[in-house]
Amino acid sequence: MKLAVGSDHAGFALKKELVEWLTSQGHMVVDVGTHSTDAADYPDFAQKVSHEVIEHRAERGIIVCGSGVGACVAANKIKGIRAGMCHDTFSARQGVDDDDMNTLCLGARIIGGELAREVVKAFLNAKFSGLERHQRRLNKVLAIEAAGK
Repeated sequence: MKLAVGSDHAGFALKKELVEWLTSQGHMVVDVGTHSTDAADYPDFAQKVSHEVIEHRAERGIIVCGSGVGACVAANKIKGIRAGMCHDTFSARQGVDDDDMNTLCLGARIIGGELAREVVKAFLNAKFSGLERHQRRLNKVLAIEAAGK
């Protein structure tokens, strides 16, 4: 799978670990930065990852910041992004299965590397179910997004 991955300075070490692991698993990874622990603002990288996803240069996105919250808030401001902050495998899988989540947000100060890999694996292995009730709900979310209200 082709993935866009980004982080701020707080998420840099975990992002770097995940990029190496994802590549070793055969995924194509676009690392949009940051590339150091120098102070960097999470909205910049949330936007970069999101644009890779909505412009179809990546199938899904992963954003890492200190808590995961800021990255999630920023990413969800971008039309076409359905980001979820997940620190457990159930939420990561169900977010895709039921809600067609296309971007995963992680908090590097919350989750360690081993669990992060399991969460990412659940996110990547999941597929939107397309069940009528989930499609109906997704259509309502998309209508809210289109209306901007």
